[in-house]
Amino acid sequence: MTASDAPVKGFQLKDISPRAWQHPADRAATAALASVPYLDKVVRMLIQLGYERALRQASLGASVRLGEQQLPEVWSDHVFAYTTLDMGDTPSLYVTQRPFANAFAIGAKAPIVVVNSELLRLLDAPQRRAVFAHEAAHILSDHQLYRTALLILLQLTESSRMPLPLMPVRTALLEWSRATELSCDRAAALVTRDPLAVCRTLMSITAGAMTDQLDLDAFMTQSMEYAEKGNGIERLTRLMLDLGVTHPLPVRRTRELMTWVRSGDFDRIVGGEYIKRDDPVSVRAESGEAVSFYSDRFKDAFKDAGETIGQGGQQLADWLRKAKDDLGGSGGDDADR
Repeated sequence: MTASDAPVKGFQLKDISPRAWQHPADRAATAALASVPYLDKVVRMLIQLGYERALRQASLGASVRLGEQQLPEVWSDHVFAYTTLDMGDTPSLYVTQRPFANAFAIGAKAPIVVVNSELLRLLDAPQRRAVFAHEAAHILSDHQLYRTALLILLQLTESSRMPLPLMPVRTALLEWSRATELSCDRAAALVTRDPLAVCRTLMSITAGAMTDQLDLDAFMTQSMEYAEKGNGIERLTRLMLDLGVTHPLPVRRTRELMTWVRSGDFDRIVGGEYIKRDDPVSVRAESGEAVSFYSDRFKDAFKDAGETIGQGGQQLADWLRKAKDDLGGSGGDDADR
């Protein structure tokens, strides 16, 4: 048994703040998202009109809730993430039969975590813990309101009932969502105390088959060959690949994570030196060249989203009420109960 085959007993990141592991792209995207006028009103409208309740019911209707009597080892791996991150409540965990490896958290006020059966089939215990830690980091980071709104918008896109004024909102939320994934990969590495376990997880999910025959060193070399630089066609190709997906490309995620580990921040945080939840925000720490660099990428898409929401007004609200039937929502103010 290797060191990563079992949780590190007694290890806890007491009172750790999500700012401790936040990627500069996440920080910049979150700031840009906060500047979009009326965005919160539209997002909360999606929740209040019953979209979240419909999404939650669709997930739970064909799922099995796990616990000490149902797949207890998987449940234990789930609980471990919340204990390590010093989170008071552990959300319910459900497994559903889906043929692709994925896990996600639903709910702005009372999150639940849903994991696809294919992910449990594909991943071993250390990799499962990395996935559960990643989802726990989303919850601790208060990503759930916007993430749930994005899941709703993606459902509307699939049903071909996405109102045109919401398209820039979807684009802005996708940009933000991809940035948050880079942060939560760092949190997964901290919880498992094994960045390579996170890299193996990304490799396994990306390949989807014969994972026991894959070579992590080769995948790491591949990830280091990936770079943002290149000629115009290469950069445009990467941008187009990014635009329609909720997660950054796996090779990029691996490279970003290991670059952060080599910076020394991983060892520093594991050693107990990190930002606590009640620590004051340092303007100097929250700014800098990295954040400015990423801000340039986000500002146009987020500006379009703001202008669209401001112009949509009542028409957007009417479209939302009509389109909710495609998700089976029945409306009401108790969507989060």
